[in-house]
Amino acid sequence: MPVLPGAEPYRHEGGEVGVLLCHGFTGSPQSLRPWAEYLAVRGLTVSLPLLPGHGTRWEDMQLTTWHDWYAEVDRALRELLERCETVFVFGLSMGGALTLRLAAQYGDSVKGIVLVNPGNKVHGLAAHALPVARHLVPSTKGIASDIAKEGVTEVGYDRVPLHAAHSLRQFFRTVDAELPQVTQPVVLLHSPQDHVVPPVDSARILSRISSTDVKEILLEQSYHVATLDHDAERIFDESLAFVERLAPGLVDEKGSRSGG
Repeated sequence: MPVLPGAEPYRHEGGEVGVLLCHGFTGSPQSLRPWAEYLAVRGLTVSLPLLPGHGTRWEDMQLTTWHDWYAEVDRALRELLERCETVFVFGLSMGGALTLRLAAQYGDSVKGIVLVNPGNKVHGLAAHALPVARHLVPSTKGIASDIAKEGVTEVGYDRVPLHAAHSLRQFFRTVDAELPQVTQPVVLLHSPQDHVVPPVDSARILSRISSTDVKEILLEQSYHVATLDHDAERIFDESLAFVERLAPGLVDEKGSRSGG
């Protein structure tokens, strides 16, 4: 199945600082591509994989579970750890949950994490119906393109496959139990006006992680896909400042060796 235009994975070979970026549920690398390119231009090695079942058609996602999505970011992280001296992980929405699990599993091998509107729970009455509903109804209305900025759209599915949503619910529970194992420095940026993930998810994450170096930032001008919204530059700048603080001397604008 061909990948949707713009949804392709992205890789850039830069210097000794590596960043893994994790996209969200039913989304694609397109939602994080400007962030990835911003980091690449500044000499970082960047990996932005396409999660299995994503970036083609929603029916393909019905055949995947959280184990498949996590396995892909785990593979990409191991690749970066072999290649780079210092590695960070950034994530949007479900990508934030993937980021948190990598941080819990890999400990000090992950230098720091940046979370944008991270998901922690499937909300609403429908969540409790998922175990049964997924066998009766294949999909429901999509969640892509929750963006305040005029004329900007996210490359994602217009339907949510319910088998995958059920697996997402299980994944969030798994990650929530592991949050106390997260000890790395954290920057968490979230939108008060988010129509996909409520602010309570960020509050829950901040209350359960064991990290002591934590910065919380409100994205007042953006909705859920803030990396494509009015606050995108703020996210990019804050994440670079975070990397430069934790890996001083390793970020070099001339450190780039080849294009992505």
